[in-house]
Amino acid sequence: MTTDEDVTTRLQRDVQYLMDRSAILDCVSKHARGCDRHDSDLLGSTYHDDGVDEHGTSTNLGPDYARWANAVHAASSRAHTHNVTTHTCEINGDTAHCESYVLVGLLYQDGTTVQLLNGRYLDRLERREGTWRIAVRRSTVEWTATADASLLQSPFFTEQAFVKGTRDKDDLSYRRPLFVDTPAPERW
Repeated sequence: MTTDEDVTTRLQRDVQYLMDRSAILDCVSKHARGCDRHDSDLLGSTYHDDGVDEHGTSTNLGPDYARWANAVHAASSRAHTHNVTTHTCEINGDTAHCESYVLVGLLYQDGTTVQLLNGRYLDRLERREGTWRIAVRRSTVEWTATADASLLQSPFFTEQAFVKGTRDKDDLSYRRPLFVDTPAPERW
């Protein structure tokens, strides 16, 4: 027979686990958003000050990562999206080990070609002073493909005038409150 105290203890543990999982996934998602919007403050906030990020031969301290990533993305593409998909997480106290699959799309400067990269973020996050942030990130690349994106330049597409994301805080995702008649900073 379980006591009310056992039930309460189990519920507290389960709620803490769910809160931690949510905070960890939020950190990983904020990292992707910070990359795509070139939001250095947001991107930097996902790392501890002594956090380290490895992308191939480039290893950066967390506070320096945004400058490096923004420069690489700006030089190689007009736009990009980091799509975090499958995410697993093992939490042990104030440390979590995560594996997050990521699909990155980079629209080349020519506006007609897109490169797709699929890989994983292998992360160790730590909760310090109540906040989960990345302590170590190692990125893998599992495959890549190049595809035709010329549809973006076609009258069929441009006549629809879809909202286009921007690499700054003018992007509609920063607008509060968002309304249907809020002017878009850019359209296709």
